[in-house]
Amino acid sequence: MTLNELNTLSASDASDWFQQTCAAQSWIYSMVNGRPFDTANDVKEYAKTAWSRCGKDDFLEAFTAHPMIGDVDSLRKKFANTKTIASGEQSGTASASEATLLTLKEANQAYLDKHGFIFIICATGLSADAMLNALQTRLPNSTDEEIRTAAQEQIKITLLRIDKALTAKDEN
Repeated sequence: MTLNELNTLSASDASDWFQQTCAAQSWIYSMVNGRPFDTANDVKEYAKTAWSRCGKDDFLEAFTAHPMIGDVDSLRKKFANTKTIASGEQSGTASASEATLLTLKEANQAYLDKHGFIFIICATGLSADAMLNALQTRLPNSTDEEIRTAAQEQIKITLLRIDKALTAKDEN
């Protein structure tokens, strides 16, 4: 989608487009009504501003759109190519170990049980071990603290999704 196309979509279609980047309805409404945007960077800056006006219920609504890493087979597939994804950062690791995958599954469930929502992290470029370490570090936090931290991770994810969904140039 080009920026020009995004700016000229109907409100309903623009809502659908923004929904793919973040599921919080109040944020989506703000983004749709914030158009037109002059640049892709303006979209991202507005996204951050709109997110900063959201509250706890909006954050929790956004979190529900993320799938929980729940079974070892899906974890194995997700982290099968950790070395390639993380490149030099994870130079010695070709894939996640079975023990890491099992521990990640258990820690995800413990996090959900404690906080009432799934663990949210911007996982781009992270290995399974790095995600597990972050999860274990954050698990003892209070739920209020985790909502704030997860909301910070959510906007990172949203901005990456906007980058991926917008093409670099408008076609004229």
